[in-house]
Amino acid sequence: MTVTQAPESNRTAIASMIALSAAATAFLFWLIYVHTAPQAFADRLLFLPALDALMNGLAGICLIAGFYFIRRRNIKAHRRSMLTALVFSCIFLVAYTANHALHGDVLYQGQGMMRTVYFSVLISHIVLCTVALPMILITFFFSLTGRFPQHKKIARFTLPIWLYVSITGVAVFAMLHAGAR
Repeated sequence: MTVTQAPESNRTAIASMIALSAAATAFLFWLIYVHTAPQAFADRLLFLPALDALMNGLAGICLIAGFYFIRRRNIKAHRRSMLTALVFSCIFLVAYTANHALHGDVLYQGQGMMRTVYFSVLISHIVLCTVALPMILITFFFSLTGRFPQHKKIARFTLPIWLYVSITGVAVFAMLHAGAR
């Protein structure tokens, strides 16, 4: 079933998704770089960073599976994989927000070349996270409203960015915790 909408309503929906993404990004930057985590919660929910890494890893697996299925024209399995990746990413976002609200930012303790590698990966991860969120929302919007030509056009860019963000999220977690030892 294809749903058709006027181009103006498409622009309004896309503008709303971009505005929502910008607001979420601004909130997260405030939470990480301005907000001071209360000391009373410093020893609570310490599993959240590991949960974040797990959700990123599972989202990445679902993205790869979704790509595999779409290349084989298995639309039903593709849709399930991509929706599952979205669910994992949403769980990640909630856990990530809770973690930073409770614990604040964790500083990288590694030295030397690993410090350079860590910050290179982290910076690219952060930049692409801000790009990925609106792209993911728009890609899903096109799919769920039956605009498959537009979905296909943007998904070619969304998938590699989302996959990179998922994989580097796990890598940042691993490097951050390896550097803390």
